[in-house]
Amino acid sequence: MSHREPHTPTEPHVGTVMGMRGCESATECRSDRPGHRLHVMQERLAGATASKWVDAIVVEVDSDGFAVVAELAVERLRRVWHHDAFDGVLVVGAPVAVHDVYGVLAHGGRRFSVATA
Repeated sequence: MSHREPHTPTEPHVGTVMGMRGCESATECRSDRPGHRLHVMQERLAGATASKWVDAIVVEVDSDGFAVVAELAVERLRRVWHHDAFDGVLVVGAPVAVHDVYGVLAHGGRRFSVATA
């Protein structure tokens, strides 16, 4: 029987989202990870599952790409992240919808891939 060494403890990355690592510039990013470029299948699947959209209001947004939205149906806040800081179109008080399954945030006619932060 071999001796097993314990795993090396990992350092916590408080405040970082898994999809945030590895990109230098939003304009040059080609990643399909959550919070980056919206993949065509992600958009199609979100559109085909209309019952999974959750209506919300933006209560906070910052230049680092984080936004906090308050869901209308339940008293819950949801923090999401988008690589390009939502292209500067989100403002506090704006109505949005977040897809519960496919990680898409809709604002007007715009759709953004989001990562839960």
